[in-house]
Amino acid sequence: MFIRTESFRQFLRFYPIISIIIAIHIFLWLLIFLSLPFGTTLLQHMIGFNFLISEGEYWRLLTPIFVHGGFGHMLFNSFSLVLFGPALERMLGKFKFIVAYLATGMIANLATFYIEPLDFAHVGSSGAIFGLFGIYLYMVLFRKDLISQMNSQLIMTIVIIGLVMTFINSNVNIVAHIFGFLAGAVIAPLFLPKTSSHSRVIMAGDSTYRPRMRLPKQFTPRHILWLIIIILVILGILL
Repeated sequence: MFIRTESFRQFLRFYPIISIIIAIHIFLWLLIFLSLPFGTTLLQHMIGFNFLISEGEYWRLLTPIFVHGGFGHMLFNSFSLVLFGPALERMLGKFKFIVAYLATGMIANLATFYIEPLDFAHVGSSGAIFGLFGIYLYMVLFRKDLISQMNSQLIMTIVIIGLVMTFINSNVNIVAHIFGFLAGAVIAPLFLPKTSSHSRVIMAGDSTYRPRMRLPKQFTPRHILWLIIIILVILGILL
């Protein structure tokens, strides 16, 4: 489900929405990193600054999802999309996936606007990423026909680690994480397929139809490496 086996070309073809989002992340970071005048101005107009939102700049409820505070922030959030996004993009379809992703991110930013003080400013896509986790959790609890037991256990581990680290790390937008997560769980029934006949393959993270994913008979070094990477990414997006 989260172990990527596609080539770069295959990834671009199978998951175009995720590829476009990551390209935007990298493009905006480069503009800011190179300190170009246009990049600095663009950043100033994309930050989720609560005071300016209260003044009518409502686009700031959307734009923070695509801009990050540094290379590490951008890298970990982008890589988390590579790990956790493909299964949902294949299951929901391109249109539903981007709507769900942006909706959970905007709900997270809207909650931040109402709960945090007016001088609070934030950037990053972690609220939308936690929205994906919320959709996965809904499947674990209410749509077991869409996800294998092994993947269910992995999702629960990710959710627990994510929520614990959210409250431990002082640099995290706690409101965005919590409300993005809740938003994903709430809207999941509106986006998930009604039946699982065409969805089980997607949860395996593959491009071909096959039976529901089962626990491998033995873990190879590749499996272990990917599990380590997943854990590091989970911790990275929370740092």
